[in-house]
Amino acid sequence: MKTEVIKRNNIEAAIVSSDELLITDVQSALDLIMTVTYETGCSNIAVNREAVVNDFFVLSTCLAGEILQKFINYGVRFAIYGDFSKYTSKPLKDFMYECNKGKDIYFQPTASLAVDKLTGSAKSKKT
Repeated sequence: MKTEVIKRNNIEAAIVSSDELLITDVQSALDLIMTVTYETGCSNIAVNREAVVNDFFVLSTCLAGEILQKFINYGVRFAIYGDFSKYTSKPLKDFMYECNKGKDIYFQPTASLAVDKLTGSAKSKKT
């Protein structure tokens, strides 16, 4: 696991990348929250899609809801970045679309765009 802290608009975001699964269930998500916030002090965390178990993206497992609720409960804004094109479920696409319109959970194609969302940079670029 590699973690990099990026600061934009005086807000820090931790970008986590890993070739191994980091989020496989609720407990592993909690472990990630605690580890990253302890090591970086960031309450904004972005993780690459490959580090999240595929069951997360199958809404019928309820795993996404349970995991994302933990991020909300602990006051951590969260983004998953990467290529989501292999997921063709309309409910999942709708879920991701609605999350991206909110203020706490995001699904973005790149780490840079995830950081923009987490730090509010995406809003400030509008004129």
